[in-house]
Amino acid sequence: MKIRLLLADDHPALLSGLKHELSAIPTLEILGTAADSGALVEMLQSNTCDVLVTDYVMPGGQYGDGMGLLSYLRRTHPQMKIVVFTTMENPALTQEMAKLGVNALLGKTQHTNQLISAIHAVYAGSNYFPTEDVTLGRSGITQNPASNLALTKREFEVVRLYVSGLSINEIAEQLHRTKQTISSQKASAMRKLGISRDAELFRFAFESGMASSPAPTQQ
Repeated sequence: MKIRLLLADDHPALLSGLKHELSAIPTLEILGTAADSGALVEMLQSNTCDVLVTDYVMPGGQYGDGMGLLSYLRRTHPQMKIVVFTTMENPALTQEMAKLGVNALLGKTQHTNQLISAIHAVYAGSNYFPTEDVTLGRSGITQNPASNLALTKREFEVVRLYVSGLSINEIAEQLHRTKQTISSQKASAMRKLGISRDAELFRFAFESGMASSPAPTQQ
C-alpha cells in the first residue's frame, strides 16, 4: 500500500521538482499539488491524504498560511500527518509547531532523501524535528544503531538503500545481485529486527540513525 501525499508550496519550480523526485519513489503516491491554502483545502476535501508536505509561508490563500493554516489543518484533518518543509528554521517556531501537532519539520536545504525518510517515519507514527528539546527534552530521533548489529553487512546495506528510496530492482542493479537475493536479504533483516511492515522499517531506520550509519564489518 502506497503512502498518499499532497504537496503544497507557492514556488512553482520547487513544487515541480519535489513532485518529480518523490514520484520516483515506489512507496509514495502523489495525489496532487497546491500553490496556496485555498487550493490545498479544496484538494483535501476530495482526497484522503496520509501525509501532507507543506511550506510554512504561502501568502495569498483563502485560509492563510503559517500557524493559522497548520492549526486549521490539524483541527479538520486530525489523522493526517503533517511535514513542514520550509526555509524558516527557528527553534521557538519549531516548538510551537510541535505543540500544535505538526509531525515533522525540515529545512529546504536538507537533501531530498531526508524528506523521503521523514515522510515514511511520520506515516509509521514517529515525529522528527531538527532541534533538540522540542518535546520531552529531545528530538524525534535517537542515534543508537546498536540493535542493527544482528544484521549482516549485506542485510544492513540492502535496508539502508531501501529506506533511502530505492526499489528492490534498483538495489539489485546497484549491488549486482538478483532481485530474489535482495528480497530475501530485506526479509531476513526485517525478521531479525522484529518488523513486519515497510512503514515500520522506515521508522526504525529513521529513528536509529541506520540510514546514515556506515555498514557493519561482519559478513
